[in-house]
Amino acid sequence: MTYKIGEKKDGKLIVEFEINADEWEAEVEKAYQKNKGKYKLDGFRQGKIPRKVIEKTYGEFVFYEDALNTVCDNSFFDLLEKEKDIQAVAYPEISVKKLDKTGVEFVATITVMPDVVLGKMEGLDVKQVEVTVEDSEVDAKLYDLQEKQARFVEVKDRPAKMGDLTNIDFVGSVNGVAFEGGTAKDYELELGSHSFINGFEEQVCGMEIDEQRDITVTFPEGYPQKDLAGKPANFAIKLLAIREKQVPAIDDKFAAEVSEFNTLEELKNSTKEKILADKQANAKKDFENNLIDAFVEKAEVEIPEVMVKSQIERAISEMEQSLMSQGLTYEIYLSYIGMTDAEFRDSRKDETRKQIKTSLVLSEFIKEQGLKVEESEVEAKIEELATQMKKKPEELKKTMKSSQRDVIENNILSEKVINLLKEKNNIK
Repeated sequence: MTYKIGEKKDGKLIVEFEINADEWEAEVEKAYQKNKGKYKLDGFRQGKIPRKVIEKTYGEFVFYEDALNTVCDNSFFDLLEKEKDIQAVAYPEISVKKLDKTGVEFVATITVMPDVVLGKMEGLDVKQVEVTVEDSEVDAKLYDLQEKQARFVEVKDRPAKMGDLTNIDFVGSVNGVAFEGGTAKDYELELGSHSFINGFEEQVCGMEIDEQRDITVTFPEGYPQKDLAGKPANFAIKLLAIREKQVPAIDDKFAAEVSEFNTLEELKNSTKEKILADKQANAKKDFENNLIDAFVEKAEVEIPEVMVKSQIERAISEMEQSLMSQGLTYEIYLSYIGMTDAEFRDSRKDETRKQIKTSLVLSEFIKEQGLKVEESEVEAKIEELATQMKKKPEELKKTMKSSQRDVIENNILSEKVINLLKEKNNIK
């Protein structure tokens, strides 16, 4: 195999390949050996038919397609192995110029990694936000704690109301016919939880214990069970039990029961400090992301569309695996969000293009600035993680995968990039 590399133009590289007669014959023979068992002819055992007989029967080019695919694959990957400077971002477009017994000539149009022109790292206009904590935010956290301490007490002297925990029997039907999943016995339902179709829980309100009632609701148009979507349904309901939610008063006793503090004032102060620390951490992360965005925006780089499509394809593949583990499919997910596959892919293009640009720009910046990760820095991060996990560093290293170590190195590099940008923009 020989090749001739042309000039790069518009992010693409043209490479001409030539496969001589001997090399081509060897590949066609391999294709014959690989596929001969697929053919059946009278007078021959399957898998034992001579190549010439198959070629005479099915045409002399019968094995060419398979051989050509192998030749193109091998030639392309051999090229990448020999020419380290060629960074292909996708499999090339192939155009065959010649294909016969004397050999093969084809042209590969390779989309390569785009050039990156970095902008100035100085003069980035990014504001830091000063965070504060309002009393209402502290109260909200205390209300959450209060809800966790709630208990439900059975009541029999009043109708059900919003906030109650009820037990019901129900049978659902559409046009008088019960539907799958529409029947349950002694079902526990918190009124106001919005876990049922709109209007269902509201109509249970006001029911007395042992009362039976028929209610009507309409399934939403986008309901996953398509045979029910948009249809009115009747539910025959019997109310079995009512339990009322009771929450403790938020006072010193409450503080002592839910925390290590003896007074409500101490609990409030600690809660405020934690909220402030979280908000400061989030503000710091947002600021650093905005700093990176501002730097990346100044760079010039043309993102090949094939890179965008490829990354979206990978993201969808990962999503399918994640959904599968939850008992869902990609198609069901699309129905939930009300999009077609084409619409979803299109909606991801801008964000994906931004992610690719950020990755390319930062890689170029790291290379230009000579930023590297020292082994001592990785060791320090592992020790820090081990302390947080209450493990010994050696114990953590034994269970750490190479991908996890890569994440640590990438995080260290990201810190170096951010610190350098802060330094150049006089940000403290």
